Amino acid sequence: MKLAALRNPGIGMFLPKLSISRGTPSLICLSLFLLITSFTNPLPADSPDASNQARREIQEGVPQGKLTRGVFEASKMFPGTRRDYAVYVPAQYQSDQPANLMVFMDGLNYAKPNGAYRVPTVLDNMIADGTLQPTIAVFVNPGTIVATKPDAKNRSNRSFEYDSLGDRYATFLIDEFLPVALGDLNVATDPKQRAVAGSSSGGICAFTVAWERPDQFGKVLSHIGSYTNIRGGWEYPGLIRKTKSNPKPLRVYLQDGRDDLSNLHGSWPLGNRDMAAALQFAGYPYKFVMTDGGHSGKWAGEELPAALEWLWDEEAESTHIPHVSTKPKWEPHPLAVARKDVPQGTVTEMPIWESKVFPNTIRKWAIYVPAQYDPSTPAALMVFQDGERMRDTKGRWRIPTVLDNLIASGDMPPTIAVFLDPGHDKNKPRQGKKSSNRGFEYDSLGDRYSRFLLEEILPEVEKQYNLSDDPKMRAIGGSSSGAICAFTVAWERPDQFGKVYSSVGSFVNLRGGDAYPGLIRKTEPKPIRITMSDTSGDNDNPFGHWPIANLRMADALQYMGYDVRLDWAEGYGHNADYGSYQFPAAMKWLWRNESHTPQIDTSDDLRGDLTLLNLLIPGEDWEVVAKDLGFSDAPCSDNEGNFYYCDMRAPAIVRVDAKDQSKTTIAKESVSGLMFGPDGLMYACQGSQKRVISIDPNNGEVKIIAEDVAPNDLAVTDDGYLFITETRTHHVTRINIATGEKTIADEGLVRPNGIALSNDGGTLAVSDHGGEVTWTFRVNPEGILDAKMPTMPMRLPIDPQGEFNFNQPPPYLTASKGDGMAVDKKGRYYVTSAVGVQIFDPTGRPCGVLPSPDPTKPLTSCFLAGPEHSHLYVTNGPTIFRRQLSVEK
Repeated sequence: MKLAALRNPGIGMFLPKLSISRGTPSLICLSLFLLITSFTNPLPADSPDASNQARREIQEGVPQGKLTRGVFEASKMFPGTRRDYAVYVPAQYQSDQPANLMVFMDGLNYAKPNGAYRVPTVLDNMIADGTLQPTIAVFVNPGTIVATKPDAKNRSNRSFEYDSLGDRYATFLIDEFLPVALGDLNVATDPKQRAVAGSSSGGICAFTVAWERPDQFGKVLSHIGSYTNIRGGWEYPGLIRKTKSNPKPLRVYLQDGRDDLSNLHGSWPLGNRDMAAALQFAGYPYKFVMTDGGHSGKWAGEELPAALEWLWDEEAESTHIPHVSTKPKWEPHPLAVARKDVPQGTVTEMPIWESKVFPNTIRKWAIYVPAQYDPSTPAALMVFQDGERMRDTKGRWRIPTVLDNLIASGDMPPTIAVFLDPGHDKNKPRQGKKSSNRGFEYDSLGDRYSRFLLEEILPEVEKQYNLSDDPKMRAIGGSSSGAICAFTVAWERPDQFGKVYSSVGSFVNLRGGDAYPGLIRKTEPKPIRITMSDTSGDNDNPFGHWPIANLRMADALQYMGYDVRLDWAEGYGHNADYGSYQFPAAMKWLWRNESHTPQIDTSDDLRGDLTLLNLLIPGEDWEVVAKDLGFSDAPCSDNEGNFYYCDMRAPAIVRVDAKDQSKTTIAKESVSGLMFGPDGLMYACQGSQKRVISIDPNNGEVKIIAEDVAPNDLAVTDDGYLFITETRTHHVTRINIATGEKTIADEGLVRPNGIALSNDGGTLAVSDHGGEVTWTFRVNPEGILDAKMPTMPMRLPIDPQGEFNFNQPPPYLTASKGDGMAVDKKGRYYVTSAVGVQIFDPTGRPCGVLPSPDPTKPLTSCFLAGPEHSHLYVTNGPTIFRRQLSVEK
């Protein structure tokens, strides 16, 4: 998804590529474009400063520093990694004077003499002209796990090191690497004299190092930083805002390009803009520069001398992006004014409702019934949060009047509307019109509010009225926290609500709602139509920047092909003025009859980015392969794509023909793990009998390979070894097939479960049913494992019984229930879990989640089989499903 630059100094915001109405009810289709505030000292769009250019070239008479190269491969934080590095020492360095220090991620790229950055040359010139004090620069590359098995490939560790939050990389840098790289060089210990820098994922890595260890690094230089959802970097704006009362002693320079990426991980321009807004709000000294260009170091390199000059000048001014709210004159939309020639519906106040899902709470609620309602015909449904305010026909929204007019004109079907107030603690006196339980009910993620609607309120409505059960005929809407509540209900239950209306939605860190843009981009698209409205003058407060949050939401929805519209205006504030005026047009769009054809654009996905959009095939869904089984498990496939599974309670191992889907029983055994070896035999786990066996698929002959083990699942190497997970003993065990010899290959996982080898046999992945990650190991000759790292972060289920605390993430369960695994032709890993099939690229970056076909039953395992091994088969309790995928893409 590309961005086109448009200078408009008075606007100051990024507007996504989607249907946008700006200030009028009519729709205007726009390309995704960038509207930039007049920043302090805005950069010229075309020509870098001449002095910048001169500092990037070797100058006659300027002393040149010395660059020394090395290799580091002794890390305990990233075991098994090898990395190249170089150290620059300026000509002016004196060993009795501590030099400044700069550390660059993706370092050798920064050090190239003719590259985009040319850091040694820039430092030579700036130290020589006195702009910078003598500065030692360390250029360190990300780690590579070097393959040791024949025909296996090296594996990059870059994303795990750079994109992960936490202190792992900072510990590596400070405790392991720098003491070796710097040797006897005298560098300053004052964090104000130490900087860390990087580009893209290296940019967020630099920020993470300083964020975790501001006692070591007080300056950050970030180019096209990946503050997106590669591995959770979207969290930083919310974390930064929390430090407003006690900011960390950091000075931060951010650069991004107007045409930077919008892909499966997020929108880079919006991510960087969100970072800048958070740094400004929390009072950090920072500089935000939006240059021309996209995801490239070219433009950052041209501005590098100016960036270094700002970064090392403690007196240099920070960027200030003004946040402007306005109060335009408001008047109701013509369709919000009652007309004598339009039949009027009725609004009936219902008895005060006391909830069981939200214990000890009471609330007002009312039902609107249109004049055209016919009990013999199921009516459409729309639910509104903050109901009393939304149904006030003299207030801003005047929704009953709008519905009267739109239903009469045929722009909406006859629709019953339910107006619900938030709950209030029945044992506490009300203060004004505020409800004590509003934030908890509306801002919390998870299924609690949808259960309240579906288990309590709607059954009560259906006692009196005939409601459609078609989700396309059921909508839910709200404003502010009521808007995120509406989205959460449809997100959790798209089988019940297919339409969402959101005005000034609180997709910020009130109770974790800032997670949604990342979740949207990495979850199979849901059948939801969404209309949103927001303004540039919306809130900028401790919990987030509302306008940017809504833009991130809209951009994510657009990327994933949702039917989405954004109404946008400059100015205004966090109120109903703009949204209420746009409401009638939004309803016409939301309830329009035309079908939506997703417009998919994955041109911003880089090489190695494996978005769900290129994996899923339009129109393909889950289909049943086998049903009414006792318990299904142990899926696998042979070279021809024939699928095998076990009904553990029959017991029976069954082959499903790849061509005609006919079924043949191979053996009457109960197994929990099953896989073909290079010898054509099937190897299987029999935990109940404490053994591993082989099965001849031609005649069902069973032989014992090893006994006195507690196997759950297994993987077979091409050189005669089995790896089994022994879940109860927390072991990964290696078995020599020829001799039956058993050796503990790894121990310490909470509940090791699923297990799979990469296509080249050089990497072993093991899921942890009781943990938060899936682990990877390097496989060496003779089945020796090392380089153990938690490279695949699992999406965790929300704990419905947990505490949904204010300004905190949702309470996640610590057990992912990671289970069976599969690997496709492209090298993706598929891991079944509590939230569905989680998919990772070969380096462990999350690609997305396919929800379980039947979420009411356990999802135990998966495998690629069928023609061209292009179908993903899953064992889902008593049923086996399959789904065709585009596995080559």
